[in-house]
Amino acid sequence: MKNLLFTGLALAALTFASSCKKDQPSADTTFGQRKTKASYASASALPVQTVSGNITTNTTWDNSKVWEISGILTVKNGATLTIQPGTYIKSSVNTANVPNGILVVQPGSKISAVGTVDNPIVFTSRYKLGDATHVPAPGDFGGIILLGNAHVNTGTKYIEGLTGTDYIFGGNNESDNSGTLQYVRIEYAGFNLTTDNEVNGLTCGGVGNGTTLDHIEVNYGRDDSFEFFGGSVNASYLISKAADDDNFDFDNGYNGEISYAVAVADKNSTHSQSGGSSDSNGIESDNNSPVEDATFSLLPKTHPVLSFITIIGTSTSNSGYKFAIRNRRGAEIELYNSLITGYPSGLVFNDGTESFYTSGVSVLSNNDFYGFSAGITPAGTYAGNTATFGGSVNAFSMVQPFFNDGTLNLSGNSVKGAFSSDTTWANTWSTL
Repeated sequence: MKNLLFTGLALAALTFASSCKKDQPSADTTFGQRKTKASYASASALPVQTVSGNITTNTTWDNSKVWEISGILTVKNGATLTIQPGTYIKSSVNTANVPNGILVVQPGSKISAVGTVDNPIVFTSRYKLGDATHVPAPGDFGGIILLGNAHVNTGTKYIEGLTGTDYIFGGNNESDNSGTLQYVRIEYAGFNLTTDNEVNGLTCGGVGNGTTLDHIEVNYGRDDSFEFFGGSVNASYLISKAADDDNFDFDNGYNGEISYAVAVADKNSTHSQSGGSSDSNGIESDNNSPVEDATFSLLPKTHPVLSFITIIGTSTSNSGYKFAIRNRRGAEIELYNSLITGYPSGLVFNDGTESFYTSGVSVLSNNDFYGFSAGITPAGTYAGNTATFGGSVNAFSMVQPFFNDGTLNLSGNSVKGAFSSDTTWANTWSTL
């Protein structure tokens, strides 16, 4: 099916130094990459406009040129940055240890990046846009950061990956509006400021539910694809492909709803590290960090509501991956109608948080879990769900869901997962 195929999937020699959470691995590796599409070639012929510093008045980027972000570009003072459909954005050449190609939208300001099915907005590597001196690699583009005035369970906070008063977020306006991202691809993003302090593909800090996020793909990122620090923003039709760390990460009281989201792992990822061991998860959810509160009891609790989610690991056990869903440090979770497979463990309640399930605070309903070593930990009866482990990986009726095993086709399960009700929503605009 057109919408769910990686046509002519190639393993390109994509060599890069991993920049993930925690410790950094020392060895480079091959990381899978899709072939360049014709749209990149067309964009390569356009003139380039470099932008830097601050945007303080309403500004529009049109699709007659490629926009090159130098350093950290901050939308502030209540301004709105509008980006036309079909526009390509890249980063200037990176300098070691200097943040670059990062777009930040401050609280009170907005972004209006509204692409279309046939003309998505693409943030990507300069090496896919006419500069062939290197192979595109994670970290070529910095990332997008939206900051808002919705709740954070620390009150306010500096966004991960950056320093300075321009990057504080949090408040008490749950309907806060940071703008719109629709039909947007974010490719080869990520920046590592210090260990455990990174910029992701798309980071939302205290973003309110007046914000619109749908039809967004993050692929080949150096850290997490999507991370939500507090806030109540809802999102749908999300794609995370070949993340080097977590696909979806929730922290500091995030309690929005996410529906129709898919994560597909690449076994050649270099993976994040923790204490010398890999720490790559499909979903990682924490109420707060230990330094913020060692009892993990800050309020409101991290409590994402997730439905029709597909988390795909690898078809054979891979030591680079840890948990498909890791719910820990006081976090709560609701998960409905989802497919989870290809990780050592399907879901794990760490740090005693399984009590939230037995008390009814967390809810698991109508989900299928598979893990090579465990379905759900701690083991037990999780009514209304299936949880199996061991033996051959379970594809749960999907035709071919594993990135590294040939032509990818996630269709076939008509009742659960990201493509259960519509197998065409990833058509054209995404790289699925």
